[in-house]
Amino acid sequence: MLFLLNDVVLNLAPHALTPPIPARRFSALGLADVTRLGREIFAEEPLLQHRHIERARRLATLLVSKAPEVNAALFVAPMRACNPASVAVRLASVDLGLLATLQERQSSGGMSAVVADREVWRRLAA
Repeated sequence: MLFLLNDVVLNLAPHALTPPIPARRFSALGLADVTRLGREIFAEEPLLQHRHIERARRLATLLVSKAPEVNAALFVAPMRACNPASVAVRLASVDLGLLATLQERQSSGGMSAVVADREVWRRLAA
């Protein structure tokens, strides 16, 4: 399964969607809890998707486990070590063809935050 986290397309293996960690531990969490966790993580490391790819995959996996229709998430922290409440979050369901195109661009080195923004998030649109 492809998942866009900010400007990185992650390939989540189907077996990763059911983590070996005791499922009971995470079953009580809701989507709001997982997004709060994401805010906390991105408040510590705004470039998580580039610097800690495995943590990024685990966060994406948790998001999908709580909202299977979601295949993209944007976490924007104004600065490192900011208050987690100041991290903006957007979740989306993106066309699979677009995700595949973005993954191809990423593989060829043509993916960037500007490309992801233009194609998915549209934050820079006038």
